[in-house]
Amino acid sequence: MEPSKHSVSLDLRPFGLLGVGVALVLATYIASSTWERVRVRPQIRTIQVTGSAKKRIVSDFIEWTATVEASATSRTEAYRALHDNAKRAEEFLIKGGVPKDQIWLSSASVDPSYETEYHGTGENRVEKQVLKGYDGLQEIKVRSNDVALVEKMSREITELLEQGVTVSSDAPEYFYTKLGDVKIEQLAEASRDARTRAENIVASAGGAEIGALRTADMGVINVNPANSTQGAWDGNNDTSSLEKDIITIVHATFELK
Repeated sequence: MEPSKHSVSLDLRPFGLLGVGVALVLATYIASSTWERVRVRPQIRTIQVTGSAKKRIVSDFIEWTATVEASATSRTEAYRALHDNAKRAEEFLIKGGVPKDQIWLSSASVDPSYETEYHGTGENRVEKQVLKGYDGLQEIKVRSNDVALVEKMSREITELLEQGVTVSSDAPEYFYTKLGDVKIEQLAEASRDARTRAENIVASAGGAEIGALRTADMGVINVNPANSTQGAWDGNNDTSSLEKDIITIVHATFELK
């Protein structure tokens, strides 16, 4: 086969060991030059900053639970008394303005109640569990967008105690139904804050300008009671307060040019 017209061959045999040495030096020079061209590339300079955003929101949804109780000497009597108390509590809420379709009653539970009696004294004393009657319990839960009304009823329902209805009121839980949209807005605001901080730092230090965004990652989003600065590694989601603060964190890296 004939050699290619574009190939170049170098026969070093006439030069013996000297030719081999020249070839090695030439190869080393080429490799060294290639490495030098790669090594001297300018390093990209960056700045890392943390941006934050805070927004006050007012809850627009509420959940609240009241617990009705009743006791009697027999299971049937306890159930009847519990059913009557739950019905009166529900009527109280409806009369106060809570729509019936926003009220849920849990299943009733009626359990035996025991008391410990002691007989004898000293080493001869004996403990005995004696059935004293039955205790009934039922929860009434309200879910509503009318936050002010449910708050009011959560305070007033204990008026039923004066009518012989044993009822207790839990603290309401407050929610914001548009929280997902607000989080997106706050992430954008925190990102703008991160760039502004980077620009201020560079302007003060001098010698560079802010370039393109290289990396960005979202920190935790904390939903706290108003004016609270508490944080958690996995984020807070407060349900105890009507007014809340959403605090959003973003970590960003920008090029310097």
